Amino acid sequence: MPFSVSWSTLLEECEELPSDATLVTPNTHKEFRLTDVQEQRIIIEFPDGESQPLQRDQFQTLYQRIYESDGEYDLGKLPVGAEPYAAVLSLHPRYEVNEDRGAIIESETVTTTQLIDEGSEEESERKEPDLDVYADALLLIDALERHEVESLTDLETGTLVNLYTLLSDVQRNSNNLRQDVADVLLDRVHHDQPVHSQYGSVQRTSRRNRSLKDEETVLEVLEDAGVDRERVMSVDRSKVDEVLEVVTVPESAVYDVEEREYVRKAEVNEDTKETRLQGLKDSLATSDEPEAEELREEVEELEDRINELTEFRSGQTFS
Repeated sequence: MPFSVSWSTLLEECEELPSDATLVTPNTHKEFRLTDVQEQRIIIEFPDGESQPLQRDQFQTLYQRIYESDGEYDLGKLPVGAEPYAAVLSLHPRYEVNEDRGAIIESETVTTTQLIDEGSEEESERKEPDLDVYADALLLIDALERHEVESLTDLETGTLVNLYTLLSDVQRNSNNLRQDVADVLLDRVHHDQPVHSQYGSVQRTSRRNRSLKDEETVLEVLEDAGVDRERVMSVDRSKVDEVLEVVTVPESAVYDVEEREYVRKAEVNEDTKETRLQGLKDSLATSDEPEAEELREEVEELEDRINELTEFRSGQTFS
């Protein structure tokens, strides 16, 4: 189907939208509305009043990219600030944004759109995942917000112990989850084909690990190749340790010893963590409280800062 036909269909879909219809961009999740539909462009407006024209030729480029990608274009390849193009294109009956697959997809069947369904707010609420790293991350964020961590030397010892414990737990549990995610990705990512998404990209690679065969096999192979056994025989550390236990030779005579002191986590007060975590959950659940409103404002400010770094720049085109 030529682009001119698809463009006409898209304009018709846009014109039929109610004036208060709201769309949301993929990746950045910024809401916006259509304010004008013209032959060569579609005008959108964000809640802060910022207006942005979406040009026909840029839609055509996106259309071509999807076609060249066999009907599935990676959202991570969208130029910075071009997410509204994908959101508006999803109004076309043959295109949809699938953030789970991280792609804009062309389909012959009925597709979904980036329109916000006002009546489905309850269904779209975030759910708390049953993951250790999630609970520990909440506790860590709480601790970081309550203390001036920019100057660690000024903190009380007990506070430092709490921070170290939580950091250790987050590191361990996040690494476990990271490995689980990597195991699943391994079946989906192919060599020389990086997969891009909102926060970065991954690619499949390989690593060689070597371990010697048993000693006799190695020595026989090398002797057959004309290598003298004495050239490859080395001191076995485990055997040296066994000998040191029965002779009077000091350790320092055969080892260069360097002692380094460090801190390690001795135990975790799970009951205290659980009590504090439940308190945080209860606070967030009471959405009418001033603290909850402040938290929402902080999140919105953070999102605004992120959006400023990724906002659409004049002249930005698809590459």
